[in-house]
Order: sequence, then C-alpha cells, then structure tokens
Amino acid sequence: MAAFLEVRDLSAGYHTSRGLIRVLDSVSFSMEHGETVCLVGESGSGKSVTALTLMRLLEYENGSVLSGSIELLGEDLLKKSPEDMRRVRGRLISMVFQEPMTALNPVITIGRQIGDIIRTHTEAGAEGARRRSVELLRTVGIPEPELRARQYPHQLSGGMRQRVMIAMAISCAPKLLIADEPTTALDVTIQAQILHLLRDLKHRTGMALIFITHDIDVAARIADRIIVMYAGKIVETGGCGELLSSPRHPYTRGLLDSPPDIGGAPRTRLQSIGGSVPAPWDTPKGCRFHPRCPYSTRECTEREPPITRGDNYSVSCLHHDRWPRELPADRRSPGGGS
Repeated sequence: MAAFLEVRDLSAGYHTSRGLIRVLDSVSFSMEHGETVCLVGESGSGKSVTALTLMRLLEYENGSVLSGSIELLGEDLLKKSPEDMRRVRGRLISMVFQEPMTALNPVITIGRQIGDIIRTHTEAGAEGARRRSVELLRTVGIPEPELRARQYPHQLSGGMRQRVMIAMAISCAPKLLIADEPTTALDVTIQAQILHLLRDLKHRTGMALIFITHDIDVAARIADRIIVMYAGKIVETGGCGELLSSPRHPYTRGLLDSPPDIGGAPRTRLQSIGGSVPAPWDTPKGCRFHPRCPYSTRECTEREPPITRGDNYSVSCLHHDRWPRELPADRRSPGGGS
C-alpha cells in the first residue's frame, strides 16, 4: 500500500546574487494517514523551506525545486500546474504559518479572511461562508466568535491570532496540515493550549500533521515520529520514544541536552552545541555537522555519511554505533505521541 505522503530525494534552492544556493539536499521521508511527524532542528536547518516546498510556495519566494518528487495520495505535486496547485492548497494540504501578524491581512476582518478561503474552495455563498467562519472560530476555542469575526487582527491577542490561523488552515478539511512553529512566540500556557487544540483537531478529523519546531521538548509532546534536520539534510528519523531516549546522531543528542532542567536535578552549567549551523553557501565537506561534533574524526571531514536504516529509524552518521548514545535517566523524555 502506498504511503499517504512520499517525499523522495527532494532538493531545492534560492536564486541569489551568489547564484543558485541549494538549501535542501536529497530530503526523503514518508508519512501515513493520520500520523504526526515533527521536523526538528535549529534555525537554518531547512525545516520551513521543506514546508514551503511541499506547498509549492517556494517558487513565489525566488526559489525552485531542483530535483525529487512529492507524492500526496499517489499524485506528484511537482507535476501539477500552478492553477492545479491553487486547488490543492486548502483542500488537500494546508499550512499554519509561523507569524500570524504577517500572515493575516491587517485591513480585512477575521471573518472575511476565513470566508474568502471557504468561498474559493467550496460552493458556499457569502452568508454560508460567514456562518462557517463563526463555527470555525468556535471550533478552535475563540470566545465570542461572532464578535471576533467582525474584528481585525490587531484587536486579537497573539494566542487568538494563532487560533485564527489554525481555523483558516482547517476551513476546507485538508488531509494534511503543516504547522510551522505555531507555538514559538507564545507563553507556555497558550503553547500548551495550542498543542492540545492541534491534537484534538487531528483526532476529530483524521488529518495528518507535520509539526515544525526548534524545540525538541515540544516535539516530545505531540509527535508520533521525529525527523531531525541539519544544514538542509535529514540526519536522523525515528519513533518519538526511541529517538528521545536513545538518539543515534550526536546532533540529536546535543538538542536533547540543551534545554534546561526546570524542576529537575540541578546542573552546574547549561549545555549547548558549540558553533552554529553553516550558511548554505558554505557547508563543510564530509559530514556537515563535523565542525561542531565532539565525536568527529578525520574520516568525518572527508566522507559524507551514508544513510543507515533499521526498524523504524534512519541515521546519517559514520560512527552512530560507536559513541555513547544512552541518555542519563533524568534526561530521558517519555515521548508524546498523538
């Protein structure tokens, strides 16, 4: 049986003054119906570019797909015309963008913005779209939805604006929802509410979810499976519980060690990953993580690691079976699942 979503050898880049800069390099992964997959990594790892490429929006940002395929329900999205993709977006695949205040139109009411999407993709009239907009605002937990539908984005709090973005994204019942860092700018209480809302919507509608975050602890609370990205490549994938308790790639281990232990055993100092993600025009030879890796060898600087696959995991590290992987008991995450 074919996977719900199958991404194969996807490479993409941006046209810049330096020429064409590759920002995604041979990205491959798949998803099943109703699954929640988290893309995790630091800023500059390629997570949002992956999302924009799946939506076929990269071409509107001076980017282009260089190779690969994106098969959703057996159809290759890269072979569709721009007009066909406009019909796909919203109905089959939809996205919650990273910053609601820039994604929402400041001079159009909330209700009209949701209603315009509904009227574009369905045969609903103006009154039907208005009623559906109010219903969606109620669904995502916004109080006084009739009033909020008549208001403008600046009149809503950050948490409400994020809920509006979710309402817009699910307005036409997509099969796949991509949420690009939907909790980053929110306080921890609202963050928990948004995660609960996404889990609830997923269970009620049966949609699949790609959740993008730089916070691996957030991924632990929602993911069935985690994909770790670094410098435009996938370095590790695995089931949530196994990957978080016994990572196979040093970068994943670094991400897990970085968050502070609030309420746990005190540490003498905070952990961090030295250095930073390389610029896409200056990626190192060999393993892209080797300049920051405490376990790197000369071989790592000369040879790009192949992908090693096992039961429910893959890893791209020459020494994945040689460095100490087991996390201390107090650092193991219970995982989340959805």
